[in-house]
Amino acid sequence: MTALQTIEVSKTFVNHKALDKVSIEVGEQSIFGLLGPNGAGKTTLIRIVNMISAKDEGEVLLNGEPIKQQDIYNIGYLPEERGLYKKMKVGEQAVYLAQLKGMPRQEAIRELKVWFEKFEIGSWWDKKVEELSKGMAQKVQFIVTVLHKPKLLIFDEPFSGFDPINTNLLKDEIINLQQNGSTIIFSTHNMASVEELCDHIVLINDSRVILSGEIHEIKNRFKANVFEVVYRSPKELIFESADIEVMNDEQKNGEKVANIKTLSHHSSNELLNLLIKQVEVVSFREVLPSVNDIFIQEVALTS
Repeated sequence: MTALQTIEVSKTFVNHKALDKVSIEVGEQSIFGLLGPNGAGKTTLIRIVNMISAKDEGEVLLNGEPIKQQDIYNIGYLPEERGLYKKMKVGEQAVYLAQLKGMPRQEAIRELKVWFEKFEIGSWWDKKVEELSKGMAQKVQFIVTVLHKPKLLIFDEPFSGFDPINTNLLKDEIINLQQNGSTIIFSTHNMASVEELCDHIVLINDSRVILSGEIHEIKNRFKANVFEVVYRSPKELIFESADIEVMNDEQKNGEKVANIKTLSHHSSNELLNLLIKQVEVVSFREVLPSVNDIFIQEVALTS
């Protein structure tokens, strides 16, 4: 089932085409990666979904219906540019922002106390935001974003300013939110986090969608028939077939590691059988391109 869909959405700012007929489809309870280089149009699309900016053309559907102003109460948005008021106390501001999303004051205080304890920031309640580090303020804004239990969550560079420990804390919470029914749109330049968290991605460049789909399917689409084998043998690998190329063969930790490229459609079983005939195979796997490799390749082709 589709939670969010944009259909040929376009937006122009003073002779600059920010979005050019952009269509995406975000499945319910998925973690969806919205990717692209700086200036590609990602933030413009996010702002249109949040009804901060108006589209020029196209449709935005939430649960199959045209999105309406009151739907923003069912959306949680963590922008890349954080928006906390520096002179306000943390607890007072968090309650205020929760009320803007429709939560009664006492319910907001009760739920905030739970989240503050979970994130081990209970002592921050009466501190001013200006006293917090960037990462500390980020925790507060994350909590405020998810507090009202929105069905759709949009995180724009959520790990910015976090150390590895707090990054993992946030990743765990994002997974918990998904498992508890939230649909999550996740925009970042951290491709390792995309591979770890996302099940689907869309890649936007120069205002247009250039790639979309399920991550595993995309990686298989871009694979280059390269296999890595770890083996033991006093001899180098040699293949009689001209369409099997040993790309590199080196010693590592007492074993040999080689990357082998097949230039025709040899199956993995066929290649493994050829290897077993001449060496002791320790491990064998197909090498799939990373999301980062695909990102760089596709952006270069369309820029």
